[in-house]
Amino acid sequence: MQHGIELLKEGLQTLNLEITQDQVEQFLTFYDMMIETNQVMNLTAITDFDEVIVKHFLDSLLIVKEIDLKTIHTMIDVGTGAGFPGIPIKIMFPHIEMVLLDSLQKRLKFLEQVITSLNLTGMQTVHGRAEDIAGKAEYREQNDLCVSRAVANLSTLSEYCIPFVKPGGMFISYKAAASDEEILNAENAIKVLGGKLVKQRTIQLPGSEINRDFVCIKKVGNTPKKYPRKAGTPSKNPL
Repeated sequence: MQHGIELLKEGLQTLNLEITQDQVEQFLTFYDMMIETNQVMNLTAITDFDEVIVKHFLDSLLIVKEIDLKTIHTMIDVGTGAGFPGIPIKIMFPHIEMVLLDSLQKRLKFLEQVITSLNLTGMQTVHGRAEDIAGKAEYREQNDLCVSRAVANLSTLSEYCIPFVKPGGMFISYKAAASDEEILNAENAIKVLGGKLVKQRTIQLPGSEINRDFVCIKKVGNTPKKYPRKAGTPSKNPL
């Protein structure tokens, strides 16, 4: 396990992030809780400590290459799953007021236990589908940043995520690979939803040969009230 801790520290160093001993302990507790819960609930296929460090923790924090998280005050993680990228970001940037959104209640119960055990404040879990929650006034256009590591095409993800972002804010999608075709196909959706594609970049994960693609979309206008469409429509019939 010591090797994994060094891997974490070295990886964060390459991202120009300093970690305290308390934060190291938070990551270790999160890992232990995830592995224990994973025996009874499918949270992740990645369980080796070193792999979790790289493919979950460092991957989640790779976003610092795209945006200065010190300037972010409100953030939502759409389709958070086992808490990625939200929990690692919150550990390293505790000032951010954060919402973890997921459609599976039992995953959120696990995350609530993590939040309590790690003493994370200014953080809430929300159960529901993005299409439904984005219509609620308390979440719609309230966030400086929306992130998602969920697997969906960019057109669909944009309809899930852009409505949560306030004008002037950002939606950043974590993609395994964002093809030119996928981005081209999403251009109409991004524009209709009030967004503007500002950057797409491939970055290598520290301590590995794995690449992560980031698609960065700036919110330049309000999202029309009719979006997102009713649950299921964005995935079946992308804009």
